[in-house]
Amino acid sequence: MANLQHRLPENVPGDFFVDSSCIDCDTCTQLAPGIYRDHGDQCSVHQQPQTADDIKLALMALVACPTGSIGSTLKHDPHIGIDAFPLLLDEEVYFCGFTSESSFGGWSYLITRSVANGGNVLVDSPRFATQLVKRITAMNGVSRMLLTHKDDIADHERFRKQFNCERTMHAADGARRLGIEHVVDGEEPVSIDRDLLAIPTPGHTRGHMVFLYKNRFLFTGDHLAWSVSRQTLTAFRSVAWYSWAEQIKSMEKLLSYSFEWVLPGHGNFHHSNTAIMRADLERCVSWMKTRS
Repeated sequence: MANLQHRLPENVPGDFFVDSSCIDCDTCTQLAPGIYRDHGDQCSVHQQPQTADDIKLALMALVACPTGSIGSTLKHDPHIGIDAFPLLLDEEVYFCGFTSESSFGGWSYLITRSVANGGNVLVDSPRFATQLVKRITAMNGVSRMLLTHKDDIADHERFRKQFNCERTMHAADGARRLGIEHVVDGEEPVSIDRDLLAIPTPGHTRGHMVFLYKNRFLFTGDHLAWSVSRQTLTAFRSVAWYSWAEQIKSMEKLLSYSFEWVLPGHGNFHHSNTAIMRADLERCVSWMKTRS
């Protein structure tokens, strides 16, 4: 729960605010950029919501915040924000909200599929929040969990126990130690089912993977995201904890695949046609090589 006494001075006056517990994960700025902004090392409210839709976005950010750093001075119905998640992005792909502090606010996604098509898939782990678990249960639960890398696993074990789902993760990120049911090894892509492909992309971590769904949705963990400032795809040199050189090679590997959506754990998601995505990816690779 945000503390009014710790309200950051960068907030504009009014109802909603961010307090000093903010860890600058930027979840709020992605969900509601018209209300929240990143002012440096933390986020704040730069415009108070004016309409019902604005208030809904402000409350969704409040619910999604991993550290409970967003508050309001007026009373609002919390279910306006709570019931918005999982949030439909496109087709059967949803953003889960309820990000976890242990994943530094990393985003997780739900793919809804019939049992005949393999059942629902959770990509990375959100916070194990009762309200979210109830909503996912009502949407037929989780059959499989895909974990991009060791940083964003959050409450994966609690979701496994709740839904008896099978988890997929790379061996090089400690999958066996964690008791993961389906362990990927090596750097070759692995077909999970007819619609899902696991692609090892070492760089951010040794065992990082991205997941491609239906050749449309690329779930990229901490490997690839959209840069609002540069208006192109980008990677994060400062958090290439394993190897920036290997991450460049991994990025080049993705040029062999087609996709329309980039859905990261951190950074902005993006949607465009496959030709533009490829051009942006080529631009990203060229830019990365200048940062070697």
